[in-house]
Amino acid sequence: MTNEFSGYIARRLCRIAALEHESHKINYDLRVPPCSSTKSTPSLHPKTHPSWVYLFPIVVLLLSNIAVSAPVETDKRTVRITEDMPFVVVNHRGIPIMVERIQDTENRMVDDFSKTSRPCPPFCIHPMEAAPGVRSVGELELLDFLNNEVEAERGLLIDARLSNWYESETIPGAVNIPFVVFTKASKKREHILELLGAERELSGGYRFSRARTLCLFCNGPWCDQSPRAIRSLIEVGYPPDKLLYYRGGMQSWKLLGLTTVLPVSNAVEGKQQPFAKGLGLNVYQRK
Repeated sequence: MTNEFSGYIARRLCRIAALEHESHKINYDLRVPPCSSTKSTPSLHPKTHPSWVYLFPIVVLLLSNIAVSAPVETDKRTVRITEDMPFVVVNHRGIPIMVERIQDTENRMVDDFSKTSRPCPPFCIHPMEAAPGVRSVGELELLDFLNNEVEAERGLLIDARLSNWYESETIPGAVNIPFVVFTKASKKREHILELLGAERELSGGYRFSRARTLCLFCNGPWCDQSPRAIRSLIEVGYPPDKLLYYRGGMQSWKLLGLTTVLPVSNAVEGKQQPFAKGLGLNVYQRK
């Protein structure tokens, strides 16, 4: 997702989110650079960041190109994403993030996602298919979606969890639109649909021929936040073939030791990409 597209979405949604925050205390902006305060924005401001920070995105992108063209044997990682894919570079809030796996083969999950059992209801196991016609995807398909559909501004990766979940930790490249935005008709939902590419018809419905393809996820197979968002989108006419469901969600992503992003305030000991600390982000594979 290019910075121009991110900025456009941010400017539009910040106005909507501000109204929503005042009336319902629900924040559903796309979590790209904020529209006013830059205090927590991962911007490269010359007065707050050292000069080497500017070079890091270029270095990462060059490394990604080298990784594609050079023999995979030259990469020193012992734990790769696939045999011929040691890492992938994706865009998160205008910053290139290297997505890789934890290299410690003795690492174990120790946070809430290590839990095997939660009360059901409400945390029941969901079927592989969120809705008829909606394709379920895994981690490799999600990475391909980020590097192709999202990068070309044809798609969007949506973290459908409530904002407090998103702020605690998310998948690189994801933007936050909580499922509650889609479940009830409102002016805010209309604005969101229009920002996603839906066009209002005289009949009152929507035309989705130019709408972006969306990939939605939440906490895992036991979480209903993204399935509810998907069903609500279909109810308003969003084509099922333009919706993807990453059923594994945060739990599967973290189980595979893949890189996550989280605020510095939620940092725990772990590997951190060096540019992130000065930009208000922790970027690493959280234990």
